[in-house]
Amino acid sequence: MNSLELVDSFSEFKELKNIDKQTMQRVLEDVFRSMLKKKFNTDEHIDIIVNIDKGDVQIFLNKEIVDDGEVEDPNTEIAYSDAIKIEPDFEIGEEVTEEFKFVDFGRRNVLSLRQNLISRILELEKDNLYKIYKERIGEIVTGEVYQVWKKEIMVLDDEGNELLLPKSEQIPSDYFKKGETIRAVVAKVDMRNSSPVIILSRTAPEFLERLFELEVPEVFDGLITIKKIVREPGERAKVAVESYDDRVDPVGACVGMKGSRIHGIVRELRNENIDVINYTNNAQLLIQRALSPAKISSIEIAEEEGRAKVFLKPDQVSLAIGRGGHNIKLAGKLCGYELDVYRDGEVDIEDVDLEEFADEIDGWIIDELKAIGCDTAKAVLELKEEDLVQRTDLELETIEEVLKILRSEFE
Repeated sequence: MNSLELVDSFSEFKELKNIDKQTMQRVLEDVFRSMLKKKFNTDEHIDIIVNIDKGDVQIFLNKEIVDDGEVEDPNTEIAYSDAIKIEPDFEIGEEVTEEFKFVDFGRRNVLSLRQNLISRILELEKDNLYKIYKERIGEIVTGEVYQVWKKEIMVLDDEGNELLLPKSEQIPSDYFKKGETIRAVVAKVDMRNSSPVIILSRTAPEFLERLFELEVPEVFDGLITIKKIVREPGERAKVAVESYDDRVDPVGACVGMKGSRIHGIVRELRNENIDVINYTNNAQLLIQRALSPAKISSIEIAEEEGRAKVFLKPDQVSLAIGRGGHNIKLAGKLCGYELDVYRDGEVDIEDVDLEEFADEIDGWIIDELKAIGCDTAKAVLELKEEDLVQRTDLELETIEEVLKILRSEFE
């Protein structure tokens, strides 16, 4: 194997791994110099010229001319009689430059050299990948699902790099098959066994923030600022937005005409309900907006305790709490307070508005129940099956299915 073959063997590898010429040149020179130093015990008399474009490496040994019979190290010294055969004008004390041929390395050394080169380039590629993705933390990446396991998914980016999406970072209703395109945010980059491990997330608030930047030009341009995002992945999210330009309505711009902008984000997040709220420094007003669509009667804030008492009319309590308690939990996180909901001066038990079950119970069935004065889950559960059949146009099987769904909410 000569120098041309050795360097050519890495040209395809270099392009695949996207290593620049200067770095490749430096690595080649370092590996050659290390091998020569091992062979000659020194590299001070060696010049190495690497030409990546031509795929060529030239090695020159500089030897000092000494008197005949005084050569102690043939690798660094040359006898005067041999020197004048190369150039008759040479004198003792001058230097002679000879090209070192690869054949003098020996095949075993050349193979070792090649293995060292592969090792060094792989290390460089790992370091390069780590630096690239370390700078991309918080950014959205698009990749292809390559392998699906029980606890995580392997995703390949455009350059074939392996990224991991753990089950804990997936939206509960996420389901991906091999070959599908997937979007996620870079959550963190770790080094494990000297290899970079890139962790993606679809549950992080940053993922929702980046989606808003992609769908809403005013957010991307900085006209609208996202102050805070809180999420229950796959269930509900609340986004507080603010505009420094009075001419721009931040909520309207984020939602879009007839919800055109928000719909794309909702679909990406597996129908996660997204409430966009106009941010304000007024704590009471922010709590009021965060608990929407419930209408609040009054609020008492205890700053020292970090709590707030929220008083509502009986028919608004279930709306404030929301299904599974998501609405009040997220509202509290968004405002920075523990929210306690009260009705008529006393603590209210948990209840859920029927509209919260719209994804499991058909709208016409909900309308039938509302027509008999049952607006909440507990209002329906308080009635017997026979009463519900008699008072509505619903079949017994339908009533039984509805009651099963409503009971599961409180179990």
